[in-house]
Amino acid sequence: MDDPSRDVTEILGAWRAGDHGALDRLIPLVYDELRALAEGYLRRERPDHTLQATAVLHEAYLRLVEKTHPNWEGRAHFFAVAAQVMRRILVDHARERRAAKRGGEAVKVPIEADPPVRGAPAALDLVDLLDLDAALDRLSALDARKGRVIELRYFGGLTEAEAACVLALSPATVRLDLRLARAWLLAELGGTEHGQ
Repeated sequence: MDDPSRDVTEILGAWRAGDHGALDRLIPLVYDELRALAEGYLRRERPDHTLQATAVLHEAYLRLVEKTHPNWEGRAHFFAVAAQVMRRILVDHARERRAAKRGGEAVKVPIEADPPVRGAPAALDLVDLLDLDAALDRLSALDARKGRVIELRYFGGLTEAEAACVLALSPATVRLDLRLARAWLLAELGGTEHGQ
């Protein structure tokens, strides 16, 4: 029986080793999951968003294939980088939109109890995407690991176990980091959480 995770990891290794045909074998294996990730991002944004999931996915694909010597450590690492690329695309789009409107509508996104792709979202607060991005950068400056955990879990849609694998941490540490980082972000963005 084939293991798609192992296949993706092997193909990423071939790509890293310079096999340009590896990318053609990779795309069919990851396309649906990357598209679901992009759709998850866009579900959290305003209904009239001008970007479509396919456009986000294709832009992310172009940015990923531009990497001449990718250092993919495996499937989870690839999706973590893809999530980071998609986050940058959405933030750049929000900046362009805000600049075009000269400080007009802010793009609001929820900080959810679960990531949009895996798990039922339970929005706690709507926050401006650019404010969230800046807060995440501040969190990363204070505690890079907690910032990375949030990015992998909420933006990357990785499970706690996958995030733990990427960061070489225990799932319990990832769970604690998520709880602390989420509380910090809510406080930083003016939200409230029980026990705050």
